[in-house]
Amino acid sequence: MNPLIKFFRTKIYTAVFLLVVIMLIGVSGYKMIAGYSWVDAFYMTVITMTTVGFGEVVPLDDQSKIFTIFLILASVVIVGYALSIITEYILSKDHIEELKHKKMQKQIDSFKDHIVICGYGRNGKQAVKKLMAYNKQFVVIEKNKEMEERFQIDGVPYVIGNANEDETLVQAGVDRASCFISALPNDADNLFVVLSARQLSKSINIISRASQESSYKKLKFAGANNVILPDNIGGDHMASLVVVPGLMEFIDNLSIVGKSNINIEEVAVEKLFNTNKGRTIKDLDLRKKTGCSVIGYKNENGEYLVNPGAELELAPNSRIIVLGRPEQIEALNSEYDID
Repeated sequence: MNPLIKFFRTKIYTAVFLLVVIMLIGVSGYKMIAGYSWVDAFYMTVITMTTVGFGEVVPLDDQSKIFTIFLILASVVIVGYALSIITEYILSKDHIEELKHKKMQKQIDSFKDHIVICGYGRNGKQAVKKLMAYNKQFVVIEKNKEMEERFQIDGVPYVIGNANEDETLVQAGVDRASCFISALPNDADNLFVVLSARQLSKSINIISRASQESSYKKLKFAGANNVILPDNIGGDHMASLVVVPGLMEFIDNLSIVGKSNINIEEVAVEKLFNTNKGRTIKDLDLRKKTGCSVIGYKNENGEYLVNPGAELELAPNSRIIVLGRPEQIEALNSEYDID
């Protein structure tokens, strides 16, 4: 529950409790002191607390008048307090959503080199799950306002709005982001969003989903660096499980992600050593230090080399792909202070 709502509800419960207490005191006092019936005592208590100015049921003696004076003074304070709290709650309730959005926007504005995910369908949720496992900063853009409560429960940074509008993309910080994932179900929407994102940032890495093969070239032309066709990948994966089942099960095991079972990592060489001084994979000696093995290398031009040799010199702005058990990956992250 939102802390602001909880705060107001607590104060409202307190106000109602005080009203009930003062009413019980009033009814009991008129019953015992003035000798009224229960109905008359309740009536006198209500008109005294609300100060409507109606006449007394039965003329009061001095003792009853003194009791009435204290009841009026106490009622003015308590009823005034209750009315102020209820009024404040009604007025503030309209602004609670705005306050939540402002708080969320402040958090998003602090992000830099984060990932923007457009759409929270099946593919979007899978992307979020993996990014959370790797502790990556990200923002989800979702048009469906009903998802807002789910985002808040799961602790997912979000922007509610139409991704086809540049204003929504700017709110998500596309101009500061390192990567943009468009996972909308409609190819036309993905095409438009990719165009908009590329206009806002020339350097951002854009990955888009596509349902039809005919959309592949269009999305690439619009500015997407990579285009994923989930149906093709799914069919290819199922066929591979028939042709090379053991290999696919091994690869699937590598891709399983959770809080403690990440076993493959891509690391920038700048995280490992000072690139002003040339080093080779052998010089890093990652196997001895962390238990991880280097299984791939991506040079400064984006070209991949599988199973690089130990004497390969690591160039600036290149990356290595390492494989290891979860505890070994954790040791690597700790050794080199990798986020």
